[in-house]
Amino acid sequence: MNNKDLNVGVEATIGHGRDLEASWSHDHGGDFVTQLENNNLARGLQQRHIQMIAIAGAIGTGLFLGLGGSIQTGGPLGALLGYATVGLIVCAVQFALGEVAALLPVTGSFVRHAEFLVDPAFGFAIGLNIVYGNLLSVPAEISAICVLFQYWTDLSPALFICIFIVLTFVVGISFVGIYGEIEFFFACLKILLVIFLIILGLVIDLGGIPGQERIGFRYWKTPGPFVEHIATGPWGQFLGYWAVMTNAVFSFAGVESLAMAAAETQNPRRNIPKACKKVFARVLIFYILAVLIVGMIVSSDDPRLNDYTGDATMSPFVIVASAAGIKAIPSVVNAVVITSAWSSSNQALLSGTRVLYGLAIKGQAPKIFLETTSWGVPYVCVLFNTCFMFLAFMALSSSAMTVFWWLVDLTAAGVLVSWSCILVNHIRLCLAMKKQGIPRTELPFHNRWTPYSSPVALFMCIAILLTGGFSTFTKGNWDPASFVSAYLDIPLVIAAFLLWKFIKGTKFVPLADIPIREALKEVTRHPEPADPKAVGWKRVIGILWD
Repeated sequence: MNNKDLNVGVEATIGHGRDLEASWSHDHGGDFVTQLENNNLARGLQQRHIQMIAIAGAIGTGLFLGLGGSIQTGGPLGALLGYATVGLIVCAVQFALGEVAALLPVTGSFVRHAEFLVDPAFGFAIGLNIVYGNLLSVPAEISAICVLFQYWTDLSPALFICIFIVLTFVVGISFVGIYGEIEFFFACLKILLVIFLIILGLVIDLGGIPGQERIGFRYWKTPGPFVEHIATGPWGQFLGYWAVMTNAVFSFAGVESLAMAAAETQNPRRNIPKACKKVFARVLIFYILAVLIVGMIVSSDDPRLNDYTGDATMSPFVIVASAAGIKAIPSVVNAVVITSAWSSSNQALLSGTRVLYGLAIKGQAPKIFLETTSWGVPYVCVLFNTCFMFLAFMALSSSAMTVFWWLVDLTAAGVLVSWSCILVNHIRLCLAMKKQGIPRTELPFHNRWTPYSSPVALFMCIAILLTGGFSTFTKGNWDPASFVSAYLDIPLVIAAFLLWKFIKGTKFVPLADIPIREALKEVTRHPEPADPKAVGWKRVIGILWD
């Protein structure tokens, strides 16, 4: 594995098609880091980038705008328990991803891991699911940006669509280090805003705003800690908690993408596990504190939570701050939510293009997607994804927008499918090592509890996936669109799996045949240098990501 100097341009140039065929078939059929990745991609993502990219992906509209809906659905305690439960699932997913990615730091992350540890057809199905999901996610985020800008101006949304298509394309086609710096900056903004809103909420709750009385835990007593959802009594309260948990999954979505560009990350075997360990704790703390504070300052039956404008006015923090006479908060929140939406579109573009590149390495996508620029970006993948950004213009038509968002909802279950894939990969790795008599201590990164946490988290992911549309099965709540959006992703993944298995005749990889010992030898052959210790002011501000 080559660790290239970032100040030296990579030797890959556009159009070296003659070398692609030979390089593609080299290096274990693409199971390990290939010559293509070493020679044609640039390691432009540093440890701080990886840490903050994961934070940027997990802290977004779900936190700033969506917490009010969770409080309304499950009550303050129901929402808190729901987010805590999903937080523990995310913990298991992160540690499972860290262990496998440290052994196999390849482009496409868990998609390529699935081929190595389970079945090539499984990797193809998961990869195709991620690619098409991100093809729709980018224009969806750009459409959301248009709605957010309407909070300030009446200018045509078409103007903002054009601007952000260009900006997203420029970031996507630029050196990956530029993407890392932009996401690093956005993540810092989000962290600062979250900390500010948590402190502001606590001050308001304790009566620190002149003219506002102390709230305390008043709303936990009346209307109560739980909200009955669909049914009544304890069963209704449980359904409220479960509905919150279903929503919380999508608030945490994005943390799994930190390893998608592993072959473009400096020292990935050390930095990706480090990010998996530390990002989880920070994201969980932010969410748990935010849910706790929101549950204290906003009543679950507050009619203002029914505002579905899509901009800052629906944020529970804005609702309370406006009532307290703090006029600047709505604009500040709206501005940061815009950066969150654009950050999400950048992240979806990175994830979609790198998975597509990984599929091409394995021969599961046209080889033209292996073409890279001289600075190490798979430009054909970026151009392909950019073509779908223009779907955002559907936002200009209300009827077309309805259809568009219906299509986007189809990809929501893809988050749980991705998490399930990560956990299945890890379970297979553990079983294979046990079968081959290889101690887990030989892994570059391992934890004692992950062989037990992964099966439990996988059970929970499948349970949430299968019950994601449970409300449509209750009396008087049947909605065909909601049913399809909740469950269509499942048969699509199964169909892709069976199709590739039928066409290629692939077989599940026997546990005894998974070349784990060879992968461990790759780790030994290519040791990673230690990170230089930060000193002075870099050490002080490095507390955010170290």
